[in-house]
Amino acid sequence: MMKMLAAGLWMSFTMLVSGYGTAKYISAQNQTGQPEETAFVGLDYETLKPVNVPILFEGALQGYVVAKLVFTADGDTLRRLPVPPHPFLVDEAFRALYADETLDFRNLERYDLDSLTKHLKKVTNQRIGRKVVQDVLVEEFNYFDKEDVLSH
Repeated sequence: MMKMLAAGLWMSFTMLVSGYGTAKYISAQNQTGQPEETAFVGLDYETLKPVNVPILFEGALQGYVVAKLVFTADGDTLRRLPVPPHPFLVDEAFRALYADETLDFRNLERYDLDSLTKHLKKVTNQRIGRKVVQDVLVEEFNYFDKEDVLSH
């Protein structure tokens, strides 16, 4: 009986010490190892349909600016929304590009995409009524001449 009691106490003691040692080891690894990647945990990347914006210059159709956008949002928040943010973001992108008089369709590489994406994030979240869209990314941003589009 005494041997069984001693064996039980010894096993309990060794389990406690090994658990404590493991916890200390893991804690030390987290402090000296690579930082945890918590910034993008739980974010969903959602691709939007391409936004086609007609470019009118001197009263005539010149071509189309096509923007393909991606946005990031918390996955749980997206699933709980009654209406997805996709149509709001597409609408805001179309409005922003169509109304922007600084958009030079002949020289798109000079267009300020940072201000566009910040604006889209801000106004889309305002329309939804809460902070859903974390970031807006530009996958493609191109201009297609009217002749190129109509010849195909």
